[in-house]
Amino acid sequence: MRKRRFVLAVGALLAAAGLTTGTAGADPTGTPQYRGLAGVGSDTTEHVMNGLSEVVTINGTKVIGSYDASGSATITTKDPATTPGCTINRPSGSGNGVNALIASQQAGNGCVQFARSSSNSSASFPGAGLTYVPFATDAVSYAVRSDSAISKRLTIAQLQTIYNCAAGANYLPLLPQFGSGTRQFFLRELGFTDSADFTTQPAHNCVKQVDATGAPLLENTGTLLTDPKHIAPYSIAQYLSQINVVVPDVHGKTILGQINGVAPAVLNTSSTMDRAVYNVIPTAQEGNAPYSTVFVGPGSLVCTNADTIKRYGFGTNPDCGSTAIRTP
Repeated sequence: MRKRRFVLAVGALLAAAGLTTGTAGADPTGTPQYRGLAGVGSDTTEHVMNGLSEVVTINGTKVIGSYDASGSATITTKDPATTPGCTINRPSGSGNGVNALIASQQAGNGCVQFARSSSNSSASFPGAGLTYVPFATDAVSYAVRSDSAISKRLTIAQLQTIYNCAAGANYLPLLPQFGSGTRQFFLRELGFTDSADFTTQPAHNCVKQVDATGAPLLENTGTLLTDPKHIAPYSIAQYLSQINVVVPDVHGKTILGQINGVAPAVLNTSSTMDRAVYNVIPTAQEGNAPYSTVFVGPGSLVCTNADTIKRYGFGTNPDCGSTAIRTP
């Protein structure tokens, strides 16, 4: 990722964005219930896309339908009266969202039009015919509990040691479920390759990806850190929007640490773990409305709603709307 000197102080960012304590709903509500562009996937960007779904309209009609990564077991993305067969298992996480988009494209059923992704995983889906369209900037840090003895200042090298299970018994590292974009990005930044069996590999078998009941860990959910020895990756944008009650506050007792000396209370795209976040669309639809109107180009309806993007703790992205990243 190309680094840019672009720093956003949290207080000024949220104040300029007109922060309130209201939160956008989860799955689409109101009129119309079923939207032209149904999207699923990333936990990290679900709230900002929910917020955009309330303000992005074409001829006065809301067009984005953003479905959360958690909730009911199934979702219905289209009106059964006109598009039957669009009750599907709820995709949780970036990878599962992209897989749902691919499945819909292959079936030709029109159930899913885009996927939310918090990492550039385009290389993982060769031949899929997808475009990763950036729309905002995030950064990732690590979270620990406020009563933890774990240092609040760690380096990449120290995090590598922790997630290599070589730091000793005072660390219980956690990862979100496999398929999480934040997990994939975090591990890649540490020099690791993510896989479904990552936490069972001998070098990483101290890392947990499920809770005490065996349920997969959701990303950016601080209440899942139940032991002072726990440490987990966390989206800074999600953390800021949680503690400012823009979205449901699930940070619990967690606080963010510094990586390589960069304060986590600042979204800094020159930081060690800055990243773009994406909406993934079919490449064949780049030039077709409503995809082109909503997602593509700096003048798209998503890109021109910068205040909404900033309200949810994200920074604007100078490449917003670019179609340069496509699956091989």
